[in-house]
Amino acid sequence: MFPTPIQKSSRQWQLTYQALLPFALILWLLPLIAVMLFSIKPDSDFTNGNYWGVPGSFDLFENYGKVFFDSDMPRYLWNSLLITVPTVIGTIALSSMTGFALGIYRFKGNLFLFFLFIAGNFVPFQILMVPVRDFTIDLGLYDTKTGLILFHIAFQTGFCTLFMRNFIRALPFPLIEAARVEGVSEWRIFWYVVMPLMKPAVAALAVLIFTFIWNDYFWAIVLTQGPDSQPVTAGITAFNSQFRAAYHLMSAGSIVAALPPVAMFFLMQKHFVAGLTLGAVK
Repeated sequence: MFPTPIQKSSRQWQLTYQALLPFALILWLLPLIAVMLFSIKPDSDFTNGNYWGVPGSFDLFENYGKVFFDSDMPRYLWNSLLITVPTVIGTIALSSMTGFALGIYRFKGNLFLFFLFIAGNFVPFQILMVPVRDFTIDLGLYDTKTGLILFHIAFQTGFCTLFMRNFIRALPFPLIEAARVEGVSEWRIFWYVVMPLMKPAVAALAVLIFTFIWNDYFWAIVLTQGPDSQPVTAGITAFNSQFRAAYHLMSAGSIVAALPPVAMFFLMQKHFVAGLTLGAVK
């Protein structure tokens, strides 16, 4: 039913696996390698059609210098930070409380409310483009960081509630019963008993949501315009002009934009893996 682990396979298959793995890895990383190569090429290489050849000159410092000092990239990065961090905090705060309520309390309509949170994840976000845009215009939140933050919190809370509720359901319920016997209020149970046990889940969820929001491009171009509120994913397109695209600057900007979520993952890697695997093995 399940594939045989590579350690238990035949020696011939192990050698084949070891030989094919580097090629598969290079193929998977090929788009990233191409972007990194483009980011050090001069503009003349693209004009002359030298897309995949050896760079005519290595303009690493020139290209990245233009990205940082001759463009609005620092402002776009700051906008992404101002959008992503409040979204992560707001989403985790709401989903922790809703997950606690749906996972601990037994009341009529509990399962129905849980299904409502899940159902939002199955709605294709493209069909929400026009009504969400019109809604933000009516509320005066169009082309503002606040509007983008509120939308992301609302849209991500469903998935986060599913994650938190299932995690809380796996916690030992006698701890909560013991706290209730001691007369501890429900809010203190949530804050002092449940939340410390949820640190791995919170860390894993924080990495996921940070990556989702930071890399969002669709809603960034639908709900914002201009350097005052656009995040970095939409700001990279500012390197395009009316008749041509500065591929070398776009590639350098893409590398810069990818660094924060990569750094976030490596900083939180230990907690991220622990949060995803907690409860997998007794």
